[in-house]
Amino acid sequence: MPFLASALAFSVVLVSLCFFNWRLFSIMICNKLQCADKSEDTSLGAFDTSNKYEQEATKPTDKIQRRLAQNREAARKSRLRKKAYVQQLETSRLKLVQLEQELERARQQGLFLGGGVDGMHMGFSGTVDSGIAAFEMEYGHWVEEQTRQICELRAALNAHITDIELRILVEGGMTHYYELFRMKAAAAKADVFYVMSGMWKTSSERFFFWIGGFRPSEVLKVLVPQLHPLTEQQLMDVCNLRQSCQQAEDALSQGMDRLQQTLSETVTAGQLGEGGFLSQLNIAMEKLEALVSFVNQADHLRQETLQQMSRILTVRQAARGLLALGEYFQRLRALSSLWATRPREPA
Repeated sequence: MPFLASALAFSVVLVSLCFFNWRLFSIMICNKLQCADKSEDTSLGAFDTSNKYEQEATKPTDKIQRRLAQNREAARKSRLRKKAYVQQLETSRLKLVQLEQELERARQQGLFLGGGVDGMHMGFSGTVDSGIAAFEMEYGHWVEEQTRQICELRAALNAHITDIELRILVEGGMTHYYELFRMKAAAAKADVFYVMSGMWKTSSERFFFWIGGFRPSEVLKVLVPQLHPLTEQQLMDVCNLRQSCQQAEDALSQGMDRLQQTLSETVTAGQLGEGGFLSQLNIAMEKLEALVSFVNQADHLRQETLQQMSRILTVRQAARGLLALGEYFQRLRALSSLWATRPREPA
């Protein structure tokens, strides 16, 4: 019995020791795990903090980069605008130099590009009226552009392009004539006698001149045979338009006749040969202002005639009409050149 009690006591002590060791081991394991968790949390916190700091640091950098890119783009656009402005100034300078050179040649030759030789648009000092000089330069360019448009119309009609494309050419040709009327109105303000005389035209064109340009009813007679076949309605509309043109032309011609008579009576008022005629001339100067109105009214009639014809005709007929009208004036200019270079017998 004493031995059994000793063995039982030893077993109890051994179990207690094992439980104590297990408890101590568990505590150690828990402590290690807690330390590991804290270490991991610390490392993760440090990582998050570093990422946050990096993002905060990159934000100003991105903003600066965007601002720099915007500045570079603005500088590039500014350079392009400056380059275009400089090119425009250079082009204007070259045009001005060309104009001055041509004016100087005109002064030296004593005539203008239009072929005038009577010097009506030159004062007693021999200087050139700037408005008339500008008109002759513009008219020279206008004739060149008309020649280009005639070639373009001829090629388009031969190529059988669509009506939409052809309408664009027709509208361009009509606008070109409207531009001529605008130029003439400005020139008439500078010197209406110059516009009325037709010195900017060739001699053959001046032969058919009527109040600063072509007579609309006569041009209709030239054009209509080139536009056949026309419908009965078109023929009737063209006939009515021609009659309206003739009536308007007669009214303007009668107005011009009355103006000439009034001017003659004003200039010859009083006793000729006694001097002291400044008062009569001042009155005549006031009456001459009506000449500008006559030129503008005649050009308005010409423009209205072209517009009415474009409404009466189809697109292709209008294109053929513009082509015929342009070639008609080309032939008149060519006739003047041939006449000027004809062989002459020695005097």
